[in-house]
Amino acid sequence: MKQRPSSPSFADLIVGHRKVKQTFFLQIDQIIDWNPIRGLIEIAYTKGNRPTGRPSYDSLVLFKTELLRTWYGLSDGEVEEQVNDRLSFSRFVGLGLDDCAPDSTTVCRFRNILVEADLYDNVLQEINRQLELAGVLVKRGAIVDASITDSPRRPRGRKEYEVVEDRNEESGRDVAEKAMVNEIVKPNVDGEARWVKKMGKLHFGYKRHSVTDENGLVIAEETTPANESDIKHLEKPLEKAKLPQGTPVYADKGYDSTANKDVLKRMKLKSRIMHKGVRGRKLTEREQRVNVAISKTRYKVERTIGSIHRWFHGGIARYVGLAREIQLIPFWKSS
Repeated sequence: MKQRPSSPSFADLIVGHRKVKQTFFLQIDQIIDWNPIRGLIEIAYTKGNRPTGRPSYDSLVLFKTELLRTWYGLSDGEVEEQVNDRLSFSRFVGLGLDDCAPDSTTVCRFRNILVEADLYDNVLQEINRQLELAGVLVKRGAIVDASITDSPRRPRGRKEYEVVEDRNEESGRDVAEKAMVNEIVKPNVDGEARWVKKMGKLHFGYKRHSVTDENGLVIAEETTPANESDIKHLEKPLEKAKLPQGTPVYADKGYDSTANKDVLKRMKLKSRIMHKGVRGRKLTEREQRVNVAISKTRYKVERTIGSIHRWFHGGIARYVGLAREIQLIPFWKSS
């Protein structure tokens, strides 16, 4: 690929001087300084800096292409096609009119490099740091919730599996039950995904444990197999979020435990976890009022998760393996 020239071509100047509406891409470029992100990426991706040999794509071209793929729920081949066809996409990633988009193989290899180097969390933290400085992200409060991502590579055929029931309310703990589910004897079955039963429906896949600010902007995420209990995965995403001391943390009753309250106390965060009724003891009127007050703030993370599922196809896994399901969805703010 030809590197984009330092001075724009005549065609670039013509397009650049058109009256352009302030779009999402333009706003992102105005807010984000991409140089620190480039520095993080090039810890692992060094091909764009080679002084000799065949020219490689710039690291930011590939990273922005990966952002577009995530935001629009595209496959590697589809994002290649869209960057080639859509002027707004090609300009956002930093390509000139004469440049071709990275091919699907290059996009896939770049993503694998980021995954293997475990860079996604660091990049998301840098982006959120800049959003916080710009006043877009305000950590006055944090909301925690979990959502299930189904894997299309589920087993088929009749066989018995242990299936964890998500958030069993009566026992207050995970309950294993026998269920007849499907099994596929194929090499591409997702070996790291797991079964879970939620609201009477079986799911095979992963679970995203998300932390958002009070406006629904994603601060941090942890991805686990779907059968992992929410109650055991509060601490790690909160550590990634790096919330200021005294920040209230809102969560539903699936996170209500003495251990989690101790975690918040140790991290010097305020507990806004909804109270959970147990067998033989109903919630008091005060606890019910507290739950109602918490739910008025906590619903925003559910709206964010719903938006991610609708717009980013976040409810269906595209790749095999836990590591590759850790995807980057920054800049998302629910409307």
